[in-house]
Amino acid sequence: MWDTTKDYRLVLGQKTIDLFIRTVRGGSFRGRWNKKMALESATDMESDFQSLLYSYLDPQDLAETQEIVNLEEKANLVIRYLGGDDWAHLFLEQTPKNDKEKSEEAIAKARFFLDTVLGLKKRILFGPINDPIISIDIKVGEIMSVSKHPEADNLLICNVNIGEKAIKVVTNDLEIKDEDRVGIAMLPPETFMGIASSGMFLGVEGEVLKEVDGDLGEIPKGFPLEALNASRNLIENFLSK
Repeated sequence: MWDTTKDYRLVLGQKTIDLFIRTVRGGSFRGRWNKKMALESATDMESDFQSLLYSYLDPQDLAETQEIVNLEEKANLVIRYLGGDDWAHLFLEQTPKNDKEKSEEAIAKARFFLDTVLGLKKRILFGPINDPIISIDIKVGEIMSVSKHPEADNLLICNVNIGEKAIKVVTNDLEIKDEDRVGIAMLPPETFMGIASSGMFLGVEGEVLKEVDGDLGEIPKGFPLEALNASRNLIENFLSK
């Protein structure tokens, strides 16, 4: 019997509901969208997560439950009420220039919530794994552009192609450059002096791995497992808040 009450995938998924609700209520999203129904759809996920957490089902059976179907349906409703598949672009279009950084942070947090819920079944199907890292996605990305952080000489802002979309990652590795192939832990977004970062590059001893094998957007191949240690710590910190 699998102890679902301690399954990091479920615990993190439930935690992201609160992240989304606080983000939406923070007022960073502009334009015409259905705030009331987006919040209601997210809040309704709580009961599904509670059922999953106390189901004590093995992962294979857990992945086939009605609650997983419900969560995916409700996440897609949230996307609909935010404005549809292009919701993030629409919000940015309607955001005044001086509020852009705040809006990008809110979008990154909302995306993390949605990606966590919509990818839950896939992660559960990895099986009975008691490790914080199983609660997030690890992806191969390719650096598209690098720029200096406007407020910090020791940080770079990277636009990264992860296959289905591009994300922004802030790093302190000043040697990173265009076309580097990197591994990215898709962590809860963190803001570095006004710039929201959607993840962390995998690295060892302070240096980013820059020749990671694997297809864009998929799990990297053959990287050293110690490159996941920092991400584990950050997940645990997020869950303890």
